[in-house]
Amino acid sequence: MNEWFRLSSGRVAVVTGANTGLGFATARALAEHGARVVLACRDERKARDAASRIGRGTQVVRLDLASLDSVREAADELRARHDRIDLLINNAGVTNAPGRTADGFEMQFGVNHLGHFAWTALLLDRLLEVPSSRVVTVSSIAHRFGRIDPEDLRAAGGYPASKLANLLFAYELAKRLRGTETVSLAAHPGGATTEIFRHSSSVFRGANLAIARLFGRTPAMGALPTLRAATDPGARNGEYYGPGGLFEIRGYPELVKSSARSHDADLQKRLWEASLRATGVGCPV
Repeated sequence: MNEWFRLSSGRVAVVTGANTGLGFATARALAEHGARVVLACRDERKARDAASRIGRGTQVVRLDLASLDSVREAADELRARHDRIDLLINNAGVTNAPGRTADGFEMQFGVNHLGHFAWTALLLDRLLEVPSSRVVTVSSIAHRFGRIDPEDLRAAGGYPASKLANLLFAYELAKRLRGTETVSLAAHPGGATTEIFRHSSSVFRGANLAIARLFGRTPAMGALPTLRAATDPGARNGEYYGPGGLFEIRGYPELVKSSARSHDADLQKRLWEASLRATGVGCPV
């Protein structure tokens, strides 16, 4: 496992949603192996507390993925600080969060997909031309239940749809990055004892946490697929990593398969184009 981290030392790694759970475990592991880490989080106070626990010069930028204005401001701040980014890890996520984003999209779809889509597009030029730079997008087993109509993203919603969108985005980005110095990969944690279910009912939250504990899925274990996608020298453009054990819930990270729908080339392209229109950003690829 330690051989994965040969791509970490001295590199700039930006992790969204890194003040707790999977994001914190991912950021801490990268910092421990020599990366210069930036925590991109909505709650700046919690992010600074997390940065102090990680140490090693860890930085913070305030990023609210539920607001495209905040995404633009955070991207501008990050670009002003760093003329290169080596690892961009789109980890932050919400489930069963109520309401809509500042821009009128269903909260889960707006945060999990559209916010990260805009964030990546606005920072991608900082990764291009950097040898072995990577974008890693965190999806979920739940993507298999997702459905999306790219012609009506205002109506798109739900956690499974947002996680399907993460994969469609990661795969389309991988195609567009061919021939560049940058690659796009995806990962999913299986089960993990994190705060992502904080907006869910107590029964749903309790059941998911019980399963994660049963299989020993701590945040550190849940972060391993993301870390492998981000740092394994053998990882390749367009790959998807998840736990290799029972139902992809437990075990160490391996290459895993995603749904046939996530590999629909037409759907990938249509979602990309619709996401550009919905966010109003440009993209260099």
